[in-house]
Amino acid sequence: MKKFILFAFLLPLLLACEQDKPQPPNIVFIMSDDHAFQAVSAYGHDLNNTPNIDRIAKEGALFNKGFVTNSICAPSRAVMLTGKHSFVNGKVDNIQDFNWDQPNFAKDLQAAGYQTAMVGKIHLRGLPQGFDYSAVLPGQGHYYNPDFIINGIKERIQGYVTTITTQLSLDWLKNKRDKDKPFLLLYHQKAPHRNWQSEEKYLTLFDDKTFDFPDNFFDDYEGRPAAAAQEMLIAATEEQIAAANGNGGHGRWGHDFKFVVDPYGRETRFKKELERFTPEQREAWLKVYTPKNDAMKAAKLEGRELASWKFNRYLKDYLRTIQSVDDGVGEVLDYLDENGLSENTIVVYTSDQGFYLGEHGWFDKRFMYEESLRTPLLMRYPKEIKPGTQIDQMIQNLDFAPTFLDYAGLSIPEDMQGESFRKVVSNETSEWRDAIYYTYYEYPSVHMVKRHHGVRTDRYKLMHFYYDIDVWEMYDLEKDPSEMNNIYNNPEYADIQAMMHKTFDEMREKYGDSDALDQQAIESYINR
Repeated sequence: MKKFILFAFLLPLLLACEQDKPQPPNIVFIMSDDHAFQAVSAYGHDLNNTPNIDRIAKEGALFNKGFVTNSICAPSRAVMLTGKHSFVNGKVDNIQDFNWDQPNFAKDLQAAGYQTAMVGKIHLRGLPQGFDYSAVLPGQGHYYNPDFIINGIKERIQGYVTTITTQLSLDWLKNKRDKDKPFLLLYHQKAPHRNWQSEEKYLTLFDDKTFDFPDNFFDDYEGRPAAAAQEMLIAATEEQIAAANGNGGHGRWGHDFKFVVDPYGRETRFKKELERFTPEQREAWLKVYTPKNDAMKAAKLEGRELASWKFNRYLKDYLRTIQSVDDGVGEVLDYLDENGLSENTIVVYTSDQGFYLGEHGWFDKRFMYEESLRTPLLMRYPKEIKPGTQIDQMIQNLDFAPTFLDYAGLSIPEDMQGESFRKVVSNETSEWRDAIYYTYYEYPSVHMVKRHHGVRTDRYKLMHFYYDIDVWEMYDLEKDPSEMNNIYNNPEYADIQAMMHKTFDEMREKYGDSDALDQQAIESYINR
């Protein structure tokens, strides 16, 4: 009887303690594809306006040094999921399969009671593991009337891919999740990935504006043979395009510049792309693009004027797709705010890598140069992050998995190579890494960016290009932020060079990389 009375007395206290127990935070992880930090207005580059993405930083934190470990789509996403470098998780390039059977942070959260969902682009073959609900694009996906694989079943959905991805995400938040459980939503947009087809309402955005070239658009690549060998020029000449054997590396009249018939009278493959559109979508598209294309042909542009036209066509199309991404972010933030979820929800916005917006004359990514290596990174969590916080420590996509587990109150697996930046963003510590490590493997392939690896500190960068070349590059990012002057073997930097080589060797040892693994990756790629 005494035990019963004691239990009856303690039960309300136990229930009260359980009710007072802090609820794990929800997580909304927003990732776009190829979104350059230069095209987020919060970073101050004055190219476009992204008020909803900026809102995350205004109400939380802006990271000024967000980086990737491998600047290409699928490997970057594998690093994000696993918290391990490409040479550890096995996904070193877009070709190799990803092993979904290995641990990832979504599986850990799911096992801990989280409701989990992945919507949009993941670019990793196979049914995603760790998610109660998945609606993903096969491969790169299409901008108009895309196919989605929803819980393993393929379905074509009419409309614009960015809008559909947002709608599916909101539908899961509103109608499909268990609202008594914390949730993880990976809300991953295809845009602004090549070939940059904007939503109908934005087809004429920026028509009244002419963008100036970046200062190094006409880079001659002196002292940088790997940069000279690439095939990702916006304004490539007809000779350069022909020399690339039509493999799609340089900017193309159809795929990139949206000509059905190019200025030389040749029919392009863009006609095939338009076949995916509905008659109404196609009519709206051609109504806008045909007069502009005809005017360009009539002008018979050459030289710098032709380069300017190509640059502006590329950049405007690219930025237009981002406006729809920003709209979607606003809808998701509004839902969280209006339903009382914002206070206990971590919202992160990032991209799978950076992108060139004409710097060095390029589009695309892959290189360890800053525009490709660096990503936008913004984060909101009112419970721990003060509005308007600026973070200058070097964060990598390697760090997302351990950080999310840390916020959820879970232990971080010892084999995860990233670090939780929770205490950095809440300003509880200033201690953090002083260098990052990078690898790139997909060569020879489209864009022809050489295999390379390297390290970056706050001020310096050391890169080694290898396989069919053996070239080192080093940059003083304080004096040369555009990375135009390779100072490797410059006697004035001899001590710095020695220090960077030491850092490079230490980072390789720390993460378990080696020349043997490089060779293994080469053999696997060449013999695939």
